[in-house]
Amino acid sequence: MSTEKSLPVHAPMGQFATDGDELIVGGLPLTRLAERVGKTPFYAYDRGVIRKRVSALRAALPEQVKLHYAMKANPMPAVVGFMVGQVDGIDVASGGELKVALDAGAPIGEVSFAGPGKRSEELRQAVAAGVLINVESFREVSELARCSEEVGVPARVAARVNPDFELKGSGMRMGGGPKQFGVDAEEVPALLREIGKHGLAFEGFHLFAGSQNLKAEAICEAQQKSFDLAVRLADAAPCSPRVINLGGGFGIPYFPGDLPLNLAPIGDNLAHLVERARHAFPKADLVIELGRYLVGEAGVYVARVVDRKVSRGQVFLVVDGGLNHHLSASGNFGQVLRKNYPAAIGNRMATLDTESASVVGPLCTPLDLLADRMVLPMAEVGDLFVLFQSGAYGATASPQRFLGHPEVLEVLVG
Repeated sequence: MSTEKSLPVHAPMGQFATDGDELIVGGLPLTRLAERVGKTPFYAYDRGVIRKRVSALRAALPEQVKLHYAMKANPMPAVVGFMVGQVDGIDVASGGELKVALDAGAPIGEVSFAGPGKRSEELRQAVAAGVLINVESFREVSELARCSEEVGVPARVAARVNPDFELKGSGMRMGGGPKQFGVDAEEVPALLREIGKHGLAFEGFHLFAGSQNLKAEAICEAQQKSFDLAVRLADAAPCSPRVINLGGGFGIPYFPGDLPLNLAPIGDNLAHLVERARHAFPKADLVIELGRYLVGEAGVYVARVVDRKVSRGQVFLVVDGGLNHHLSASGNFGQVLRKNYPAAIGNRMATLDTESASVVGPLCTPLDLLADRMVLPMAEVGDLFVLFQSGAYGATASPQRFLGHPEVLEVLVG
C-alpha cells in the first residue's frame, strides 16, 4: 500500500469530471450509471464530450472544409444517429454500415463507401442508394458498370488512391508502398479512363495515408502531398472533380508522453489548401474523414471486479470482461509493444491508497490482460474498473463470442 504520488502511467484524462470518489459520465456518477445500464461490462459514450470535440474542430478548421465521420470507429446505431447531426457526412466500410447510416438519416449526397473487397451485392446496394463509391480496383469499375445498367442509374464514384508516400509517425499506415487499399497512384490515370469509358459518374478522389497521428506537421505534409497528387491526377479525369477527400489521421493521446494534437497548424494548412482549390478545383469540396478523433475520447469501458487474487506477490484484479470486449486495450489490436490504456477505479477516484495491480478478464488465456502492473487505487470485489479512450474500435473490433461469454452492452449518455 502506498500514498506517494506515482509517475504518470498514461496520458492525462480531463474529459470527464469527478465528484468525490465518483467518475461522472454523461452527467451521472458511475455507480448510478452502472445501475441504470443494468449490468456490467458496458461501454458508455458521452454526447457532451463528442459535441465539445466537434465544436473545437469546427472552430479550428476552415468552414469550407467538410467534416465526415468514419463510422467504422464506432458504428453503434445511436452514435451514428447522433453524429449525423454533428458532421457533414458519413463514411461507411460495408453494406451493413451503409444500412445503419441510411437508417440514421445520413444525407445521401454526403455518404461515401470505401473498402478493398466490396462484394457485388454491396456495390449494387450502394448504386441503388445513390451514395458515392470509392473505387479501389479495376474489377470494381466493371462491376459498377453492370450494376449501373441493371439499376438504371450511373454509379457515383471517386478514385481511391494509394499514394506514393506515407503519413509519417502514424499508428496505422493506410497508403504508400504495396497496400490493399485503393489503386496505386501510377495506375490511377488508367483507372480514370476506364471510369470514363463505362460512363460512371466520376466525382473526385479519396486519399487516406494513415491514422492515429499526433504530429500536426506530419498531417499537414500528408494533406499537402495528397492535394498535389490530386492536382496531377485530375488531368486524366473524365471531368473536373467535385470532391477531394484528404482522409484523416488525427490521433488521440493514450500513453505517457502523448500530447493532444495541435489543431492550429492543421487549420492554417487547410485554409491554404482551400485557397489553392478555388483555382485548381473550383467546383470541388475539400473533405476530411475522421473516426477515432471524433469519438475515441468520449467513451469508457466499465467492468466490475469479481475477484482479487495475489500470486507470488503480484496483485490481480479479475473483472467480468476482457479482450473479448476490448481487444485493443489488451494490446492485441495493432500494438507492437503492449502499453496500458488510461485506466481508473471509477468509484475510487479520490482514494489515495494505491497499489500496483494487473487487471485481467475472465478468459482462459494469458492474453486477456487489460492493465499490466498499473498503479491504481486499492480495489475490492464489486468496484468498477474503467478504461478511458474507449469510444473507438471497441465492441465491434473485439471477438465477443470468444469462449461463450456474454456480449458487452453499449449506451449513449448525456
